[in-house]
Amino acid sequence: MKIEFVLNGRSVALDVAPLTRLLDVLREHFGLTGTKEGCGEGECGTCSVLVDDEVVNACLLPVVQVEGRRVETVESLSRDEPGTLAEAFLARDGAQCGFCTPGMIMAGEALRRRCAGGREDPDDAAVRVAIAGNLCRCTGYQKIVAAIRSALDSDRRNRGEGHA
Repeated sequence: MKIEFVLNGRSVALDVAPLTRLLDVLREHFGLTGTKEGCGEGECGTCSVLVDDEVVNACLLPVVQVEGRRVETVESLSRDEPGTLAEAFLARDGAQCGFCTPGMIMAGEALRRRCAGGREDPDDAAVRVAIAGNLCRCTGYQKIVAAIRSALDSDRRNRGEGHA
């Protein structure tokens, strides 16, 4: 079946079995290996991507469900601009082994987008809720929360809203 969607800002089309997992399509057809497979059951969040700005587990989503939609992987996010989540994770030691980091960053990015739209003004507890679907076995999550908060605070300052 021919499936068409927007991947990291670019229109793509491929002929694939409709129930092929989005995770496999991203990794095998497009070479986007930043999206990891952890559990394969939607429990760990290492495969988190954004579909129309919402966090989803790519290991559970059949590719047919992204027909006509926008899919973003960690590769779509700039690592070079100041104030990015990747920069915040590096500055705040939010990444340990790095396996969960792409999923954490995507969950954080979804939260950033909700905040930019004025829908949320999160505290640490709200950040923890936003990343609740992502497991990390290396940290106590505090540095991950600090990294996401740092990026959110940077966004607020850039919008002229002061500190969170």
